[in-house]
Amino acid sequence: MSKQEPVVLGQDNADGCRPTLLTAPLDEGQAETLAKVFKALGDPVRLRLLSMIASRAGGEVCVCDLTPAFGLSQPTISHHLKLLKQAGLIDSERRGTWVYYRPLPEMTDRLAAVLTRPAGRPAGQPPAEPEPEPAGAAS
Repeated sequence: MSKQEPVVLGQDNADGCRPTLLTAPLDEGQAETLAKVFKALGDPVRLRLLSMIASRAGGEVCVCDLTPAFGLSQPTISHHLKLLKQAGLIDSERRGTWVYYRPLPEMTDRLAAVLTRPAGRPAGQPPAEPEPEPAGAAS
């Protein structure tokens, strides 16, 4: 499995708030990072794998328990798991001959935060523009 570091979806602002898709336009780097995560989630097999891993009692699942749920070969399942891991959605640990997978809730929490509409703003309504300062106002 790859030892690549998970991608980071952005940094907190000075006030501790993380921008969302609905509060500010994404810069190029943020868009590329998000696209990699969404691409990893854009396959039904990977969505099912993530769901099976995340919903598992005990917080982890052996690859030996994942493979039989699909009509796919073990190498194909391993490839899908590798892509989820590279996107920072899951992590793994080898124990003997088996690999155990667990979700990385910080990434799913970040995705949820990026997609969440700010409180108090109706759907489809653009963010409020800051009020212009009156002419001659002292700063």
